[in-house]
Amino acid sequence: MNRITFNKLDDINKAAQQFLLENKGVKQFAFYGNMGVGKTTFIKELCKILFSEDEVTSPTFSLINEYHTKMGDKIYHFDFYRINDIEEVYNIGYEDYFYSNNYCFVEWPELIEELIPDTMLKVSINMLTDDSREIIF
Repeated sequence: MNRITFNKLDDINKAAQQFLLENKGVKQFAFYGNMGVGKTTFIKELCKILFSEDEVTSPTFSLINEYHTKMGDKIYHFDFYRINDIEEVYNIGYEDYFYSNNYCFVEWPELIEELIPDTMLKVSINMLTDDSREIIF
């Protein structure tokens, strides 16, 4: 189990770079954490480092956002917070995304736990008492 801690928003880029370096070759990530802990903010930073050309926003209402990188790759960003039924996930064709060779960042994976592949790295983001963040993977 690995940990990365950062104290302020200014340090998030360094934490995201370290995270990607320590997980080189991994492209599927399930992000666990309480509301407001910074999952989307961290994913935005990861996408920036991966050279996303698109504005990264939370896909809370659309369930999935697709971003494109300068190298022509795709990044898929999921947010299952507002999912009403697991059937919605089947209807968007989640398997095509989860089992692609593209980056997938999943927020609120606990709501679709039975569909999360064993190969997807589980990542927890926690707020510490001093408002710093801890990323455990």
